[in-house]
Amino acid sequence: MMQVESAKTRMGATKAKEVLAPWLLLIHQIPPRPTYFRAKIGRRLQRLGAVPVKSTVYVLPRNAQTQEDFQWLAKEIVAEGGEATLCTAGFIEGLSDEHVKGLFRTARDTDFSDLAAEATRLANPGEPPAEGGTRGAEFARLRRRWSDLVAIDFFEAPARYVASQALAALEGVVHGSNEAREAPSGARSGEYVGRTWVTRAGVHVDRIASAWLVQRFVDPKATFKFVSPKGYEPFEGELRFDMFEAEFTHEGDECTFEVLRRRFGTDAPGLRPIAEIIHDIDLKDGKFGRAETAGVASMIAGLAIRLRDDTARLDRGFALFDDLMAYFERKSGP
Repeated sequence: MMQVESAKTRMGATKAKEVLAPWLLLIHQIPPRPTYFRAKIGRRLQRLGAVPVKSTVYVLPRNAQTQEDFQWLAKEIVAEGGEATLCTAGFIEGLSDEHVKGLFRTARDTDFSDLAAEATRLANPGEPPAEGGTRGAEFARLRRRWSDLVAIDFFEAPARYVASQALAALEGVVHGSNEAREAPSGARSGEYVGRTWVTRAGVHVDRIASAWLVQRFVDPKATFKFVSPKGYEPFEGELRFDMFEAEFTHEGDECTFEVLRRRFGTDAPGLRPIAEIIHDIDLKDGKFGRAETAGVASMIAGLAIRLRDDTARLDRGFALFDDLMAYFERKSGP
C-alpha cells in the first residue's frame, strides 16, 4: 500500500506531505508497435537508474533532476501513443523505503560487479584488449561507464568500492604503458580548433575552468554555447563538456577539468595545482586539501551571485584563472 500524490500538487502542499513522498513513480503503458519502442524505453529506464516495483511501475528517488528525467521519458512515451503518469509517492505498507533502497543497491551492485570484473581482466597483462583497440581506450571506456554508474548510484551500493579498486589497478597498468595519456585522435592535426564547445547553462567552477583550459591550451578560436542540460541534440561539429553524454565530462573521480587536461596531454607549469583546486571545489571530497581552495571557491561563488549571464561569468572566470596560472607558474619556477 502506498500513498500517491499527483505531480501537479499545488505549491502550497505542507511539509508533512513532502516527508511522505520521497519517491517518484512512472506508471506507463507502451503500445505494441513499433516493436523496438519497448526495448528503447527499457534501455532509457536503465540509464536513468530506475528500478521496477511492478511490471509497468518504475521508481526513482525524488529530486529535481530525477523528476526532469521522468518527465522527458513520459513525454516520449505519450508521443508514441502510449500512456504515462508521473506521481510522487510514500510507501506505507507492503514495500518499505528500506526495501526500495535495497532494490537500487542490488541493481547497482550488479553493474559495478560487471565493471570490476572487466577492469580486473584488462589489468592482467596476459589479457588482450578488444580487437583493434588499446588498453588505454578500454580504460577510458570503463571510466566513462563508472561515471555513468556513480551518477545513478543513489544509495551507495557495496560493490562500488570493489569497482573503484579494480579501476584504480587498471589505471596503474595503463599509465605504466603511457596509453591513457595519449591526446584524443586528431588533437595534433588541429581537428579541435575553431569548434563550438557546448555545456550546461548556469556555469560554475568546473565548467568555467574547463572553458578556460579549452581556450588557453586546446582551441584558441573556441566559441562557447550554453544549453539546457537535458534533451539537447548537438549540431554537427559541436563538442559537449561537463554535461550528460558529453564528449568530455567526469570520468571516475576526475572532474571535467582533470579529464580535459589528461586527455589533451596538457601539462603546462601551474596547471596541476589549479586542477587540484577545481577537483576539491567541484567534487567536495577534500582529496588534495590545498590552502588556496577555500579562497578560490569563495571567489567563484561571488562571481556566480553577481553575474547571471554565462558569457560574463566566463570572462570574469578566465581573468581569475589567468591570475592563478601566473601565481603557480612563479611558485614552480626557479
